[in-house]
Order: sequence, then C-alpha cells, then structure tokens
Amino acid sequence: MPDLDPASFASVEPAQFASKVKSASKDQLEAVMASEHRGKILDEVFSRFPNQFRADKAGSTNAVIHWNITGRPDGGTDSYEVVIANGTCTVSDKPSAEPKLTITIGGAEFLQLIAGAANPMMMAMTGKLKPKGDLALAANLANLFDLPKS
Repeated sequence: MPDLDPASFASVEPAQFASKVKSASKDQLEAVMASEHRGKILDEVFSRFPNQFRADKAGSTNAVIHWNITGRPDGGTDSYEVVIANGTCTVSDKPSAEPKLTITIGGAEFLQLIAGAANPMMMAMTGKLKPKGDLALAANLANLFDLPKS
C-alpha cells in the first residue's frame, strides 16, 4: 500500500490506515496481502476489534463470528474468531467455538471492507464476501464496530 510500512503498522491510526487502503489500487492491496506482511497486517487489524467494538450498539447480542481470509500465498486461509458476549468483544486467531456467522472474503477485499472502501452488500451480491449463518447479524456488523465509513 502506498506509504504504509508494514513494519510500523501498529502505530498507524485506523483513519490513516483507511485512507491508505482507499488510495491503493486493487493490485497494490493484492500484492501486500500476498507478501510476508500479510499475517502481521491481519493480526493488527483483528487486534483492534475489541477497542472499536461499540457495546452501546450491541445490546444483548451474543455471537461467535469466524472470519476466513482467503488467498494466502501458500493457497491457504487465515481464520480469526470474534466473540461478542455480555457487552464485550474478544478476538482469537484460533477459532474454537461454533460460529453463529462465518464470513469468507479475499485478503484485498477484507482490507477494503475494514477501511470502509467497499460496500458490504454489493460485495455479498457479487460473491466477494460470503456470509454463512445469521445474515441479520452480518447486516448489523458495521453498526457494532467503530470503523471508517466510505
């Protein structure tokens, strides 16, 4: 991504990250997600979920969400588990609980989604984002997290 050093990614604010993703081409996003920096970027993005969680919007929501980020350089998939329970959000890179919702998405598309640079409904309609399970929860996810808006 333009002007984004993955080695210092942890110090980049979410709004700055979103701006860099929005200014990057699809080829640039695919290249960074095919690089050795992919794991560090995904770990950092998911580590921010608990701080961006909006308990005030969650109400009585209790759910396990599995994120499957496809397109790893070795052909594999990176998986993360987001648990929303009792007004809190926790994240693990080792999914273990039965999910209420599973979201499968490519690496570049994930960055665009998280940065607010893509419309999740359009992504689902075109097959770039594949939700399985509780579709009402999927439709409400953007409200549960304080993420940049496009």
